[in-house]
Amino acid sequence: MAADKVFHSRSQGIPSEGVKDQYADGKAARVWKKYIGDSNQRTKNYRDFLSGILKKHGCVRVLDAACGTGIDSMMLLDEGFQVVSVDASDKMLKHALKARWEKRKDPRYDEWVIEEASWETLPKDVESFLPKARFDAVICLGNSFAHLLDEFEDQRTQRMCLENFAKVLKPGGLLIIDHRNYDAMIDSGATPGHSIYYNCSYPVDIKTSVLVVRGKPELVALDYCIMPSDDADSTDRSEFRLCYYPHKLERFTKMLDEAFNNRCKHSIYADFQPLDRVSNPAYYIHVMEKL
Repeated sequence: MAADKVFHSRSQGIPSEGVKDQYADGKAARVWKKYIGDSNQRTKNYRDFLSGILKKHGCVRVLDAACGTGIDSMMLLDEGFQVVSVDASDKMLKHALKARWEKRKDPRYDEWVIEEASWETLPKDVESFLPKARFDAVICLGNSFAHLLDEFEDQRTQRMCLENFAKVLKPGGLLIIDHRNYDAMIDSGATPGHSIYYNCSYPVDIKTSVLVVRGKPELVALDYCIMPSDDADSTDRSEFRLCYYPHKLERFTKMLDEAFNNRCKHSIYADFQPLDRVSNPAYYIHVMEKL
């Protein structure tokens, strides 16, 4: 097989043992920050959707379970929520810690808790720095959960992590979690072109690859190419690859219900709108209310 035909599941520089942390080389973390754009320019639809649901349900204390560079956490802090932010990538957390330091004179940011934690051991990890803590809401957005690949080919780890999200919620608490429209990506081999989260000011090209194993889609790779301008030289562009587990809507919906022992109120949105209003969304957003 020719070298250019070999499928590499991660960006160059990311070690094999770090597959779950696809930002471990630091490069992707830096480029991702460029991709998401100005933290003050999150799409209005996203801000209004997330803040509106949290306020409607009386949520105060929120766990951002995939905080990354901290952009969503900062948005919620500015909206008046108490935020605890965790991520498994210390390279991403460096950006969040830097942001907290830069805003240390703001009392809301001074109380912002930022810790490293794994979804696989989330209740134990949270207990280590916030004993007996339970949250009004847990958010895992921006297609973050799909970073967790299926090592055992039966999704056992993914199911366990969803159960852990439910465990750290108070009764009546919300889990808000999303995933890209992998159904469409598998069928068409392309990623829906619009972004509902980010206001990137640079031209972005995303190449989509679907890896099928024994007739079953097992992985989707997105190759991002970010150009500083339309006429920029190729040496100025930023490129990186991120790989995801392709969660199909029907199966993921069932997994979420099972994580809550089928004792939950489950609502699904398409690009922050009612499901029946968007025919080919970029993202599906699930809102789980723990009963």
